[in-house]
Amino acid sequence: MLGLLVVRVNRGVNLAIRDLRSSDPYVILKMEKQKLKTRVIKHNINPVWNEDLTLSVGDPSAPVRLEVYDKDTFSRDDPMGDAEFDIAPLVEVVRMNLQNVPNGHVIKTLVPCRNNCLAEESPIYSSDGKVYQDIVLRLRNVECGEIELQLEWVNIEGSKRT
Repeated sequence: MLGLLVVRVNRGVNLAIRDLRSSDPYVILKMEKQKLKTRVIKHNINPVWNEDLTLSVGDPSAPVRLEVYDKDTFSRDDPMGDAEFDIAPLVEVVRMNLQNVPNGHVIKTLVPCRNNCLAEESPIYSSDGKVYQDIVLRLRNVECGEIELQLEWVNIEGSKRT
């Protein structure tokens, strides 16, 4: 294992309506064989989770898949879109020598393109010796919706050096 990826699922923006006038959304994160889930936010298409989900990373080239669902009581949960993001650029920055980089300094910026689900530019920056990435993902396979995340890399003592 190389390290841990802490994914802060901040909020959803303008998510699809799947019930009468709203939705009860939750997010699932998948990476390799891992699957983590946020809590359900009732009756809200602009939910605020502010929830941290931690994935162990063995292969930094493996994509992270995000799926959003509407929780239903008596039937299958309704899909509300999905997205994928790549953590290789974050790991690449972690591998740099960042000792003299000022807090909050943006080291790399990823731009939206056809090959990613980014809705806007995604800065990777250093703060207090840690590396972070802010991401806004445009959901696919749905009429509308975005998910805002913050990634944080955590090195593990004694693990293979990133």
